[in-house]
Amino acid sequence: MSAILDFPARPEARPYIEAFGRERRASDPDWLTTYRNRSLARFAELGFPSRRSEAWRYLDLRNLEQRPMPPAGPASVIAASAARVQLAEIGLAEPASRLVLVDGRFAPKLSRIERLPSGVWFGSMAAAIAERPNLVRSGLEVPSTDMLRPFASLNAALFADGFALDIAPGTAIEGPLEILHLASEDSGSSLHTRSLVAVGAGSRVSIVESFTGSGDYWRNDVVELRLAANAELTRVVVVEEGTNAVHLGEALATLGEAARLCSFVLLLSGLTVRHEATVRAEGKGTRSELSGAFLLSGRQEANILTTVDHAAPGGETREMFKGVAAGRAHGAFQGRITVRPGAQKVDAHQMSHNLVLGPRAAIDTKPELEIFADDVKCSHGAAVGDLDEAALFYLRARGIPGEEARRMLIEAFAREAVERVEQRPLREYLLSRLGRRLATLEYRV
Repeated sequence: MSAILDFPARPEARPYIEAFGRERRASDPDWLTTYRNRSLARFAELGFPSRRSEAWRYLDLRNLEQRPMPPAGPASVIAASAARVQLAEIGLAEPASRLVLVDGRFAPKLSRIERLPSGVWFGSMAAAIAERPNLVRSGLEVPSTDMLRPFASLNAALFADGFALDIAPGTAIEGPLEILHLASEDSGSSLHTRSLVAVGAGSRVSIVESFTGSGDYWRNDVVELRLAANAELTRVVVVEEGTNAVHLGEALATLGEAARLCSFVLLLSGLTVRHEATVRAEGKGTRSELSGAFLLSGRQEANILTTVDHAAPGGETREMFKGVAAGRAHGAFQGRITVRPGAQKVDAHQMSHNLVLGPRAAIDTKPELEIFADDVKCSHGAAVGDLDEAALFYLRARGIPGEEARRMLIEAFAREAVERVEQRPLREYLLSRLGRRLATLEYRV
């Protein structure tokens, strides 16, 4: 047994440390082995977060803590066949390229990553480690927030694959690149994926990431986004996980001068779902647009957390998140915008609007501002309520049945967030996914 297993560890971390020892990767370069070992030691020290942690106070992880879910093995032939059905269900009609991960590993037979412009490298993280080690290593070896976040640390230790996208300066990709994360079986395992997007100076790209599966599993996904000066990235995320699945996703973005990030997330299914976005605006004149929505029913839980750190002058941030909770579901939004000393002329606004449909549903919202500069324009707000009874009465008075009238109002409420996506094909895709979820939304107690 490796010495890496000998350090003190929290009890809930032991099964994952043992899994790490069983699945040591002889093909890993030395620098990656060192990084994995350091990350695993940090996870062993931190263990699972509890509600006493402010960042995790709205999510109950006791079931995940008490029931170990070791990493999944490679997908079987049967699993790949099931993945084809999922791909046909959730995939885009005409992506510029498509990369598919089945049970956390690249599936070349389901992918289509040719026909990209020169200066674009798009492939699996495993291939990037072998073919472009400097690209991957530059992000892993710097001081990282992984060391402060237990599940990002576990991800760094255990990730089997993911995707990497490296775009040379001055390159524009027309049409979206699609990444599909499929869980093929009711495995009771965990899927750890690590990805990287590096957009060169003056380049432009859109990506769509969809997460889906069936049954009982835990997905732990981390993606790093690096935007050079004047780069533009649009990232759309759709989460439609299995009924009993746990989904923990983190995006860590760094923005160079005048870079623009547009991020939208739509959380539709999964028993426990958490989406976290951390943006550091390091250059002057950056623009970040963060928006999204969650629709919950039954006993679903969903959290959206955003952190935007303005470290340079002239930046702009716009945030708009919508939440809908029915049945006994529980949703939460936590957002923080920080303006550092010297980051003058920052213009940042944050809004959280929520619908609670029934006495047993709940939504918590906590927008925050931390301002250390004196020439800024910042605001935040939140609202939680039920459907507008006057609007509901108006629709019913015109012959629309009660349930249909309620769904029309819920759709109109959620569409406001989707309409912030500028590209029409992506907007229409999101509206189609939203419509499918609304057709099955059970809002009665």
